[in-house]
Amino acid sequence: MIDTYRHKGLRLRLVDEIERKGITDSNVLSAIGNVPRHLFFESSFMQFAYQDKAFPISAGQTISQPYTVAFQTQLLKIKSGDKVLEVGTGSGYQAAVLIEVGAKVYTIERQKELYNKTSTFLPRLGYRPLFFYGDGYAGLPKYGPFDHIIVTAGAPYIPEDLLTQIKIGGNMVIPVGDKSQNMIRITRISATEFDQEDFGKFAFVPMLKGTAK
Repeated sequence: MIDTYRHKGLRLRLVDEIERKGITDSNVLSAIGNVPRHLFFESSFMQFAYQDKAFPISAGQTISQPYTVAFQTQLLKIKSGDKVLEVGTGSGYQAAVLIEVGAKVYTIERQKELYNKTSTFLPRLGYRPLFFYGDGYAGLPKYGPFDHIIVTAGAPYIPEDLLTQIKIGGNMVIPVGDKSQNMIRITRISATEFDQEDFGKFAFVPMLKGTAK
């Protein structure tokens, strides 16, 4: 679990790259610069850690492209202490970035293998979200409502249960679509009113229902 000056230098280059691509939130840029992404990779693949690309991990999932992580995080407009539900824990990289920008993170994962691995690994790096094993489509109604919800897989539709868990004045960022997705930000205006914005095309692994062992 070593973070060298070389790794820190590579992160600075990555931050410069995503800033050139349009990320402007200084807190998000700092978070990308602080999270040791190489530690989320198997040792034989560490040389790919600071490329701005997604990369396969276990259970048929991916660690998201840093730009995409930064883009979704920036859209949330998180303030320190905000309560955030992350749907799709995956490698834990996105959760670490959310914590770095000051969020209190509740994260849910449907793949038991990833849940077990990440719920052990992230605290070793000093990141301690609240971990849950379950169906992301259902969210965590017992712990809501949330200031923000972030979905890290491509949903074929916007889950109704997640809409009900957004605080009034809060928002959800979710990629919606089948083969490719549009990045959608939904802001809850009132108990029954929602505003929806489209931020263009992205590609995610599919958001699946239920849980998997």
